[in-house]
Amino acid sequence: MPSLSIRKFLTNKVTLFYIFSITFVLITILLGLFYSSVKVPINTIVQIIFDKTFHIGALEHIARNEEMIIWNIRLPRVLLAFFVGASLALAGAAFQGLLRNPLADPYVIGVSSGASLGAVVVLFFQFTLIGLGSFTLPILAIVTGFVTLLIVFGLVRLSSRSLAIETILLAGIIVSSFFSAIVSLIISLSDRESMTQIIYWLYGSVGMRGWSHVQLIIPFMLAGSLILIYHHRELNALALGEDTADHIGVNVKRKKAFILIGASLLTGSAVAVSGSIGFVGLVIPHLVRLIVGPSHRHVLPLSLLVGGAFLILADLVSRSIIAPKELPIGVVTALIGAPVFAILLIREKRGRR
Repeated sequence: MPSLSIRKFLTNKVTLFYIFSITFVLITILLGLFYSSVKVPINTIVQIIFDKTFHIGALEHIARNEEMIIWNIRLPRVLLAFFVGASLALAGAAFQGLLRNPLADPYVIGVSSGASLGAVVVLFFQFTLIGLGSFTLPILAIVTGFVTLLIVFGLVRLSSRSLAIETILLAGIIVSSFFSAIVSLIISLSDRESMTQIIYWLYGSVGMRGWSHVQLIIPFMLAGSLILIYHHRELNALALGEDTADHIGVNVKRKKAFILIGASLLTGSAVAVSGSIGFVGLVIPHLVRLIVGPSHRHVLPLSLLVGGAFLILADLVSRSIIAPKELPIGVVTALIGAPVFAILLIREKRGRR
């Protein structure tokens, strides 16, 4: 009976956190749409969204400028923030499970730097791949992010047989530094206008993007999310160790490849549309895991929800704290994430003693 009561409590706890996460998402979306220099009533916001989505003809008494502000400026920005935050948090949860360490995330292990290099190359040379059009940017970012991941793991395997977090961090720093040097070289060769565009993009932002960027990230975010959530059982097995996973029938190499591809799709597409935004994939999955436990059946979808809501909130802070100017959203997430990362690293080191 006691074990049954504990199990029931844990189930209720997870259910409550799902309810909290969904509510958190809805509240942050409303705040993101409502809070700005031009205040639009919430009922008007809801009317505009419903009319534009379902074409119910409810905008006769709504000012044209309010409709433009909500539909063309604020809503795409809020949705883009949600998709980017959800992608980074979900990728971070997958990396943490795969590497069996809560300190892993796309930014720390260098995947974001590789994706940034691919995106900067596209922005600098202003080229498109035949048949891809505007999708050249996210696809090249995804490819370079995945290649970076292979390079980091290759360096780790050459220097050590184990995937110790210190070795991964060191390899990530080496690769990130090299790619950052290439990005700096590209910036130094740019004209003034291109230089400003690239530097502002590198800081991370979801402002002034529009529906075109939302459309760029959606297919890759959906594909990556489905791949990772579908493989939640394999992630649970791999979290116990590759040997254990192999013993219980998991095709380790194949499933690792799927998980890495899914995480690369999420990271590359997020970096392509928003720039380099750090620490979301580190902090959010770790906090979710502390609340609901290690099962990826819950960690993955909850990280998606909380990560998306968190980045909407971070974007709200970035555009309101020094209004009418804006802070880059990457600055806000770094100010929050860096101290948390330091605490986690200290706890990790102490836990191994």
